[in-house]
Amino acid sequence: MASGDSVDEIQVLDTFSKMKTEGNAEFKDEDSFRGDDDGLDDYGKKDGSLNRQNGAMARHKSEREKKLGHRRVGTGGEVTYKKIQTSQIMGSIQLGIQHAVGGLASKPERDLLMQDFMTVETTTFAADGSSHTPAHHYSEFTFKTYAPIAFRYFRDLFGIQPDDFLISFCSSPLRELSNPGASGSIFYLTADDEFIIKTVQHKEGEFLQKLLPGYYMNLNQNPRTLLPKFFGLYCYQCNHKNIRIVAMNNLLPSSIPMHQKYDLKGSTYKRKASKSERNKKSPTYKDLDFMEHHPEGIFLEADTYTALVKTIQRDCRVLESFKIMDYSLLVGVHNLDQESRDRSDAEQEQAQGERGLQRARSINRHKLVAHSTAMESIQAESQPIDHQGDVPPGGIPARNAKGERLLLYLGIIDILQSYRLKKKLEHTWKSILHDGDSVSVHRPGFYAQRFQDFMAKTVFKKIPSPLKHSPSKRKSISRPVRTQDSMEVDGTGEFFKLYTNFIFFYPKVIFL
Repeated sequence: MASGDSVDEIQVLDTFSKMKTEGNAEFKDEDSFRGDDDGLDDYGKKDGSLNRQNGAMARHKSEREKKLGHRRVGTGGEVTYKKIQTSQIMGSIQLGIQHAVGGLASKPERDLLMQDFMTVETTTFAADGSSHTPAHHYSEFTFKTYAPIAFRYFRDLFGIQPDDFLISFCSSPLRELSNPGASGSIFYLTADDEFIIKTVQHKEGEFLQKLLPGYYMNLNQNPRTLLPKFFGLYCYQCNHKNIRIVAMNNLLPSSIPMHQKYDLKGSTYKRKASKSERNKKSPTYKDLDFMEHHPEGIFLEADTYTALVKTIQRDCRVLESFKIMDYSLLVGVHNLDQESRDRSDAEQEQAQGERGLQRARSINRHKLVAHSTAMESIQAESQPIDHQGDVPPGGIPARNAKGERLLLYLGIIDILQSYRLKKKLEHTWKSILHDGDSVSVHRPGFYAQRFQDFMAKTVFKKIPSPLKHSPSKRKSISRPVRTQDSMEVDGTGEFFKLYTNFIFFYPKVIFL
């Protein structure tokens, strides 16, 4: 080994030593909380030492649960972010968005210019109000709007009208999601379930702003995408604190129960939901959990599978070109058959009238719901079939290995992670301790290929396309005769059962 390589190796290890000393949570392990028990001959002394250590670990865990990143939960249940009440942040954000989006009405629509991506508009909201801003009962704050003209273009491209956007964000209080995620970000959900506001770190906000020209180019070339739909980037400033937020589409509408949720990266290293996560009412599982729950994968019709895989490949090429990595595919699974089993006969009768109203609302909101899901990225139109009137709109039809009917809601999330020095060091360190191919942090090219392979070979599986008949003819077709070839697919006939179920319970998907 060359001397230069030795120096580089020492510097890398020294960097990680410093990071661990400073308490970086990414590199902590339980050994840092354990004492050295060597030489303790007295059992009672050793047991007491362990008790003290266990008590310290419990106190540390308790403190960690109360504070996650900049998010803190007080003893009374009040939530703060950077020591500012989240209720104040929410109300101030609504005022800022109303002023920013409403002010664009006076600006004529035009083609985007390069400087539009770098524009930042700043407005100060005094508590007593001004000639341009309303009075309010919050602390005085400053609201920055990044690339307002560019984001107006994106909203228009996604079919979001300014009035609808303002009604969603400003007509009713936002709902704060109780699960902040691993980063300690805060999430707000609009009352109509269409949009999410998420806090982002300074580097992430800066990266998104630099990403906008390429994002614009990708949307024009590939409007059907699983990438996040960004509707706005803002910064709330109060008490010398900067809180950056991004407005996005809501992938998993709360009006539709998700029987399973998965955050998938294509990695196996520590990719299993923790015990505390699994105990939640609606846990988010990870890669190893998916492989345990669905060892045979989730089955899609051939055309749907092909379109989905091509979309993932296209999006991964875009992310790789920007050196983006560590993203995930968020998959929400709505099990239609399980929902039917969970409903009792009495509840069905009682909810009969309510379902009629809810169905009418769903039909009216179908166009807007499409902006919240990835359905339009995969399929453009489907023909209705019998006994499917209770199917919620917007999901991708699928089956599990048992043949149960599923609706999938999915999209790529967490794309604001570029392969910077910290990630390079993190991968180097983890590769020394573990199999380098199994960890989630990787070079963008390798990460993208592994991500695509995992989705195309492990998560989603293709079954044969339905018979090429018109919908009216398909309805009149009886159960096909089981041929010797179909019996030889497997010994149990489970594949044939899944295949025929898929043909007669799901419509043929028509692609653009």
